[in-house]
Amino acid sequence: MEKIEVRVTVDESARDLPLPEYKSDAASGMDLLAANAEDIRLESGGIAVVPTGLHISLPEGFEAQVRPRSGLAARHGITVVNAPGTIDADYRGEVRVILGNLGSEPFVVKRG
Repeated sequence: MEKIEVRVTVDESARDLPLPEYKSDAASGMDLLAANAEDIRLESGGIAVVPTGLHISLPEGFEAQVRPRSGLAARHGITVVNAPGTIDADYRGEVRVILGNLGSEPFVVKRG
């Protein structure tokens, strides 16, 4: 498998949060953490943009993707609205996740 260099910059607001990491040798992706200063209440049918505090720099010809967590989707109806969310190689802004609540109950996105 080819290894690529991905540069990650962390906003001051997210320095207390751990960096994403693979949770097992066979994991295909890493979990992102929410870097919101206050809880985000996501009403049923609602959409919210959740900050991560991360900026990434990918080599040309590569992309990163943001995908929903199957457990959050199954238990609470929480999904990534634009799944898979694409982060292009030339994007340098903060990685933010657009979440939607397809469930019948409000969901609270807590920091971390």
